[in-house]
Amino acid sequence: MEPVTNDAIAMDAPNRNALGQSASVAFIITHTIKAGEEKPYEDWLAAILDAVSRSSGYLGREIFRPGHGSRKYTTIVRFNSHEHLNAWAESDVRRSYVESVSDLLERGDQHEIRTGIDFWFTPGGIKPPKPWKQFLLTLSAVYPLTLILPRILGPLFNLVPPPLNDQLVKGFAVAASLTALLTFVIMPRYTRLVKRWLYEESE
Repeated sequence: MEPVTNDAIAMDAPNRNALGQSASVAFIITHTIKAGEEKPYEDWLAAILDAVSRSSGYLGREIFRPGHGSRKYTTIVRFNSHEHLNAWAESDVRRSYVESVSDLLERGDQHEIRTGIDFWFTPGGIKPPKPWKQFLLTLSAVYPLTLILPRILGPLFNLVPPPLNDQLVKGFAVAASLTALLTFVIMPRYTRLVKRWLYEESE
């Protein structure tokens, strides 16, 4: 995909009512619009995003607008559960919006659902950022957790009898807690927070 510039990315803050819930499910919509239809498509996009922002479980959205020479829009809408995402995806409201925009699209309505680690850096249709940026971002998230989690879980380990306080069990508990926090809490929000830097000049 063509480089993503700062002007090509639009983001909004998470729904205030959804703070504290894990941004675990992403609904990714890819539309390639016909030449000259940018203005009506932008109007349609604003309308449907306003509608989805009132849906249950809505957390936030990101828009990757076309770069030079492209007419591909990628929109990412995040929900706090598969149930809420499916409710929106299968709703009459969304179906009506999709039908109304069909004449503006070259390849129809393309969408997919992504969750977990594979979505930290590479939402569908978007070229991954440079490896060194992925490394720095992941390291900056993992390092504090490796210091904090053992201190938090340590007193709990002392309360459980053998063999539950074995080193292997302790290591697994720390690793599982770290991975869960990264996947469902930290990285979805962290990558959104630094998205301009993360995707800038990705080639």
